[in-house]
Amino acid sequence: MKLTNQQKGSLLAFTAVMFITPDSLFIRLSHIDTWGLLFYRGAIPFVAVFFGLLMVYRTTFFKLFFAMGYPGVFYMITFAVTNITFIISIQNTNVANTLIMIAMAPMLSAVLGALFLKENPDKKTWTTIFITFMAAIYIFYDSIQLGNFFGDIFGFITAIGLAVGAVIIRSAKDRNLVPSAAIGKLLVAIFALFFVENFELVETDIYIVPLMCILCVAIPFVLVTIAPRFITAAEVNLFFLLETIFGPIWVWLVIKEQPSLETIQGGLVIIMSIAIHSYMSLKKNTN
Repeated sequence: MKLTNQQKGSLLAFTAVMFITPDSLFIRLSHIDTWGLLFYRGAIPFVAVFFGLLMVYRTTFFKLFFAMGYPGVFYMITFAVTNITFIISIQNTNVANTLIMIAMAPMLSAVLGALFLKENPDKKTWTTIFITFMAAIYIFYDSIQLGNFFGDIFGFITAIGLAVGAVIIRSAKDRNLVPSAAIGKLLVAIFALFFVENFELVETDIYIVPLMCILCVAIPFVLVTIAPRFITAAEVNLFFLLETIFGPIWVWLVIKEQPSLETIQGGLVIIMSIAIHSYMSLKKNTN
């Protein structure tokens, strides 16, 4: 059976996000410091994907790197920054807060897509954007009271980074930017090197960190980098709603970290708004 571009992109994005959902739990379960964790989350996926690309492309390997052009450079920088801000956010606020901020990426993608790709959102999209931003402000206000504001800000920056990255890939869908993402991971590892105090993996970290870096980082970032070549940036980021739902559930089930009532209320507004928007868009496309 031959898949349409819509089906290919959706399958890639869905598979990627399902691999990502336990990521926040693994981060919480690890004992290594923030910069040590960032180093391994950069170095291990880089090595895995680098050798994977080398095996697949062989003689055209280096040609693939040079073919990325300016979009590859911009995506590399955006990807690296997003990886760093995500970890900083998770370490400084509730998992639910970080993932709810990331849930705003689809709407941010829609705005950026309108500005740079002329993929203009319709009225219901602008309405959803307004509602999600109001809900985010509500969560930010609660976080100021709880002292989580720093982590939430970095969660919001992560959402912006995801949106920018997806738009870059969409604008250069004729190019393979997986090598760019791999180099972005290398940049994360190099940046973390300046701050790491201890590289030692102790106790369960010996198993948790490598497993997390391969299953929740390396595999998903390859799939997420390919998906926007087939569907819009906003559609790819909509699949991250699944992480917003399942991520906090994994954390709550295992380590009993419970989000505040305000986070739950604001999160439900964001998720429901985007879910309704997605359903209406899908219904319109199938008619």
